[in-house]
Amino acid sequence: MKNIINLGIQIVPKSKLIDSYWLVDQAIEVIQKSGIKHVVTPFETVMEGTQDELMEIARQAQQAVLDAGADEVLVYYRMQIRKDKDVSIEDKTGKYQ
Repeated sequence: MKNIINLGIQIVPKSKLIDSYWLVDQAIEVIQKSGIKHVVTPFETVMEGTQDELMEIARQAQQAVLDAGADEVLVYYRMQIRKDKDVSIEDKTGKYQ
């Protein structure tokens, strides 16, 4: 069994012609359509799932930005992985909801 992790992704699109926020929206749409648990924040989107599935969603999200017309994309990842225990967004931020 693979542990559940958290992956924070920040996608920074570069384009001289297309609005950056619109390009980021294309990445967020991929994440939303994946059905994976996630939280969108002003600086990154945090997802919850196995590392393999999250990395695949992240790859699709960055490709969606390129396909939407970005000239290039900078992608920043942060992951929290525990050896023998799942990582939950709820455990970290649930008390603030």
